Amino acid sequence: MTQHSRDTPQFYLTAPSPCPYLPGRQERKVFTHLVGDKATDLNDLLTHGGFRRSQSIAYRPACDQCRACVSVRVIANEFRPSRNFRKVLARNSDLVGEQRSAVPTSEQYSIFRGYLDQRHRHGGMADMTVLDYAMMVEDSHVETRIIEYRRRNLSNGPNARGGELVAVALTDVLSDGLSMVYSFFDPAETTRSLGTFMILDHIARARRQGLPYVYLGYWIEGSKKMDYKSRYLPQQRLAAAGWLRIDAEGDTAPEPQE
Repeated sequence: MTQHSRDTPQFYLTAPSPCPYLPGRQERKVFTHLVGDKATDLNDLLTHGGFRRSQSIAYRPACDQCRACVSVRVIANEFRPSRNFRKVLARNSDLVGEQRSAVPTSEQYSIFRGYLDQRHRHGGMADMTVLDYAMMVEDSHVETRIIEYRRRNLSNGPNARGGELVAVALTDVLSDGLSMVYSFFDPAETTRSLGTFMILDHIARARRQGLPYVYLGYWIEGSKKMDYKSRYLPQQRLAAAGWLRIDAEGDTAPEPQE
């Protein structure tokens, strides 16, 4: 019987299942486990190749007749917020982001549960318990952080922290960027555009840390759920020729990067 090293990745293919983004299509995924001493390096390598992380698993679409899922990363240093993005930043100027170790809390889960119930009640994560949430946060063999976004407690001065929690981002720190694994927010805060705000904040964080990219996962042409990712420009999208630069929506002649 062949023995495989814990540090040697083995790849597996899922059975076809209904695509959650494009009606009438089937999806398949190729995946491997991120474990062992080389998990961080492997996560870096696979992310560069279009994989995403979920707990201790790295996966990417491997659909038989569809290539709609395209990995996207924002070029942090060159990003300049549009007028609408600046409005979002202004609306959330009373929030402060606190980066923490990836440790789950009941406060986070309360926001997470409300978010699923209001935004994704029929999704694949709808039945997640507090233990499931803890696994999502803790089951990582790579450098993962929790960023909590709280109202600034102005009663204790303009630089005070530790107010009410309104949004959370689970983020991997890669060698060349930040990868937004999952984010959620208080669904009652409908006017803040908190999903947009967290992406803008991650771009600013990457720039401060000297990291060139923010990985947003998959952009899917034709999916309204994923269309928002095309707004963060300039960005790079992974194609057969490598990472291709996109400077404007509808750009069809980008130059290969790397």
